[in-house]
Amino acid sequence: MNTTIEDPPYLRVVDLKVRFDTDDGQVRAVEGVNFTVRKGQTLGIVGESGSGKSVTSLSIMGLHDARRTRISGEIHLGGRQLVGMPEPALRKLRGSDMAMIFQDPLSALHPYYTVGKQLVEAYQVHHPDASRAEARKRAVDMLGRVGIPQPDRRFSSYPHEFSGGMRQRVMIAMALMNDPALLIADEPTTALDVTVQAQILDLLEDLQREFNSAVILITHDMGVVAQVADDVLVMYAGRVIEYGTVEQVLREAHHPYTWGLLASIPSLHGDAEVDLKPIKGNPPSLINVPTGCAFHPRCAYALVPGACVDVVPDLLELSSRNGHKVACHLPESRRVRTYEEDIAHVGVAQ
Repeated sequence: MNTTIEDPPYLRVVDLKVRFDTDDGQVRAVEGVNFTVRKGQTLGIVGESGSGKSVTSLSIMGLHDARRTRISGEIHLGGRQLVGMPEPALRKLRGSDMAMIFQDPLSALHPYYTVGKQLVEAYQVHHPDASRAEARKRAVDMLGRVGIPQPDRRFSSYPHEFSGGMRQRVMIAMALMNDPALLIADEPTTALDVTVQAQILDLLEDLQREFNSAVILITHDMGVVAQVADDVLVMYAGRVIEYGTVEQVLREAHHPYTWGLLASIPSLHGDAEVDLKPIKGNPPSLINVPTGCAFHPRCAYALVPGACVDVVPDLLELSSRNGHKVACHLPESRRVRTYEEDIAHVGVAQ
């Protein structure tokens, strides 16, 4: 990556809270999330569905319905505070300073317009003085750079005429049309076969090196995170429960939920006869989040009765790990011992 530790963060999220009012009650989708991302750096955000990953990214982009969403905290993009920024000002930043690759390109791309027309529009919104010919040249160039064969011809194709992997490349081209400094990729390889998935991840890495963008990769796949991320943020029930470098989180995880994610991944080095260990139970409702540590009803190591049930754990830095933070009531010595004895041999921790 092209970043150094001295570089100031391009994105800084401070105590972000996102809540939705519904007929059934208030959904606490994100509760006090903090993280930073520098240019040239990739942050992987992982967790099960409903953990708050996508809600966090949509908050950064300013894409929530302001009439139904309550957002507090701070989101600083290149020194500009996004929370509370008027929609016209946010619209100018979307696509130019920050861009998002959505999970399903078939629904994100308009079916009635050619991909070329949609790419040209994305460019001209931020370059109103550019001619149609200039915008077309930029679009064809970007299609070629993301690996679309015969980009001049495919410029006039419709989304349904592309394969799933090619549509995802079109989405990446659209996101990069204006050289954004922040790129958010929300499950960019979902529903793609492993070969195409590897191609898309390699493409994102290559383009990041070229544009020196800050990248947020949202996924539930720890293997993807291991391949491309610099730092990892693990979310559960709207909160950050573990945060550190990819080496710290995947090789020396300290939270039982992270252990569960690692243990549920097939290992090429393990015993083929050994069953995977799924995390028991289901993620909690964000309307009725369990008291204390939200993971305690599913946690085999929970102190019951005790602090796990009664007190929300703070995200604290480990005594022996620079920057590695965990929100867990278990004593650190016990977490180290449990990981070394029971967890280290499974999943991507190998």
